[in-house]
Amino acid sequence: MAILESPFARLELDRYPQQHNSPLQAFNAADEYLLQRLHQHSLPQGARVLVINDSFGALALSLCGHYPVSSCSDSVLSTLGLEANAHANGLDSAVIQQVSRTCELDGHFDAVLIQIPKTLALLEDQLAGLQGKLKADSLVLAGAMIKHLPRAAGELLETYIGPVQASLAVKKARLLQASMREQAVLPVPAAGRYRLEEQGLELVNHAGVFSRDSLDLGTRLLLQHLPQALGSQTVADLGCGNGVLALACARLNPEAHFILVDESHAAVRSARDSWQLNLGERPVEIFAADGLRTLPPASVDHVLCNPPFHQLQAMSDFLALRMFRQAYRALKPGGELLIVGNRHLGYHARLRRWFARVEQVAAHPKFVVLRALKKAGKA
Repeated sequence: MAILESPFARLELDRYPQQHNSPLQAFNAADEYLLQRLHQHSLPQGARVLVINDSFGALALSLCGHYPVSSCSDSVLSTLGLEANAHANGLDSAVIQQVSRTCELDGHFDAVLIQIPKTLALLEDQLAGLQGKLKADSLVLAGAMIKHLPRAAGELLETYIGPVQASLAVKKARLLQASMREQAVLPVPAAGRYRLEEQGLELVNHAGVFSRDSLDLGTRLLLQHLPQALGSQTVADLGCGNGVLALACARLNPEAHFILVDESHAAVRSARDSWQLNLGERPVEIFAADGLRTLPPASVDHVLCNPPFHQLQAMSDFLALRMFRQAYRALKPGGELLIVGNRHLGYHARLRRWFARVEQVAAHPKFVVLRALKKAGKA
């Protein structure tokens, strides 16, 4: 836990999920810079403020005692982090309007603070959704650490908002301030699509989804080793993305029941659209959540997973190991977890912490496919 001091509040903030003894903070210098610049702007009382991509609530919680605040985040984990940090600081997160896309917002905003996301397609979707929700004098500030600030971010701001001025660097962070320009409303970028001929699938990818324009190599390898002859068993696709693993497995197992879960709202939209496009009205459960935490223990027979190796900009296997623990809890005795991962991460040894047997199913110069079996008779 670290302390964020700004002109608006003093907060104790932690990342979510909480990771003990981690050097990573729930905010960065770009958050501090955004709050300082907003304070210098001296918004009038009652001004509406929107924060976008607020990692764990640093911006929204700092401002909610001063202005009506809305928060837009694609990440369930970031939203849960905001709520946990609100509770830790004696604040009511219910006063903050929370949405997963800017196009879901109503009314106009006097100021918008944006933490520039890792995926520029997500930023473009968010900026396109802001059209018609800003005033002629609205303050639009976007910030990032310089090492994570692509030049194209400023170009997108200029396209959808207006002329952009870059700030000086402070603590290795920089802000981009966009001035409103009158212009015709631009169309919201359409979701991407690509086809997998071998599986006979057409996949829909909304902005912000991992590997948006083509299938990543790890998933391509895992697709070759999906379980078959499952009958009416239950399969969970953990971190489903656009749902490709579940879709391909569903084609092989027409009677099986599928649960698709991702912490990204864009991924869940993509998975729903992809399922509808390929399997029509076949029953399925698809939802955004913190992994499999909401599933009852010992409730699924198989879990498919291509786990992430980062959270926001930080490279880490923390989330992957947490997903493995969730899979173990959700699996029935004798159930199976099938994963693909980078060879160098050593997931084989990590999985043995929980699973009775772990075996390598396939290998690639960069990736391995592993099967982990839960001991029969142990819930």
